[in-house]
This record gives sequence, structure tokens and C-alpha cells, in this order.
Amino acid sequence: MRSAILAGILLAVAHTAAAQTPAAQTPAAQTPAAGAPVLPATDVTANDTKKFIDNLPKDRVSDLPIRVTDVGGSKVGVYGVFRPKAAPGDANLHETSVTEIYYMLAGSGTLVTGGRLVDDRSAGVSPNTGTPNRRGTAILGGASRRVGPGDIIVIPGRLPHWWSSLDSDLRYVIYRSDPEGLQKVK
Repeated sequence: MRSAILAGILLAVAHTAAAQTPAAQTPAAQTPAAGAPVLPATDVTANDTKKFIDNLPKDRVSDLPIRVTDVGGSKVGVYGVFRPKAAPGDANLHETSVTEIYYMLAGSGTLVTGGRLVDDRSAGVSPNTGTPNRRGTAILGGASRRVGPGDIIVIPGRLPHWWSSLDSDLRYVIYRSDPEGLQKVK
């Protein structure tokens, strides 16, 4: 079951990256030229992920890179997140082309996407991409859904998103597909 879910996530990441490839390219044109370096696979084990998230601070929202890898002209990041029930956080909008794919490990809550930020304000730049972030106190007119362990949510760049309520602390992984290569390799 877990392998099927992870395969689905990786397929979504590959699909996102493929969507950034110019339509004129053919599969033959995407094959590395003779002598061109072939990039290695990147492994992030279940144990690596659990240990990483277990070591995140529990008194605030923590969203930090476990690994970020160059996949040839773009990057993919794997981030561990701990979100305490006591500090659910503001609504967010990342002004970037980076797509976030949430894979829920533990906990449940209500996630709202789309609509518009209420009390929209600058939140500085993202430490992950160097692009502007926006914050708000809520989202008006978005789509609301209950999520829990095993659920996957794909959030395109520039789409407002917000945890409107948490039933418990959340632990999840974010896969960030980065067609511009803005993330730092880790």
C-alpha cells in the first residue's frame, strides 16, 4: 500500500516536471547525449523521514528540507513538516512555479486551497526558493477538505492554501517540484 502511494507521488512529480518540458521535444531528444552525465537516484528512506520529522521543533510549524536534488535542469525537494495543533499557522501563497505535493503521515485537519487571502500581506521571501511569500489570516472562497494519513494533495505554485483547523499535530512530507531550479541542493 505504502509503495503504491509513494509511486503515485513520484508519478505526480514526474508529470509536473514533464509538463514543464517544451512540447517540441521528443522522447529521443530527451535522451542524454553520449558523454553527458547521468544523474544518480536520490534515496530518502522511511527511517530517514521519521527520524528527521521526530527531530523537528515541536513548538512551531517546521518545514525543512530532508533532501533536494538536481534532476537535470530542474530540482525536486523532499521536505519534512511538523505542524503542532496549538500553532496551525496563517494562510499562504508562494509566488513561484514550485508545485507542492503533500503526503500525510500522521494527524488530521481541514485544508483549504484556492480562493483569496484575507488580510493579504507580504511574508518576505521563501528560504527555499528566494521568491516572495504572501500570508493572510484566512482564505475566502476556497475549496475545503478533510485530510489525514495516506492522503495526497497537489498544490500548484501561486495557489493560496491554509490549514483552517487541526484535530491533532500533523506530520507530513512535502515534495517540491521546482522547474526553475531555485532550491538549494542538499
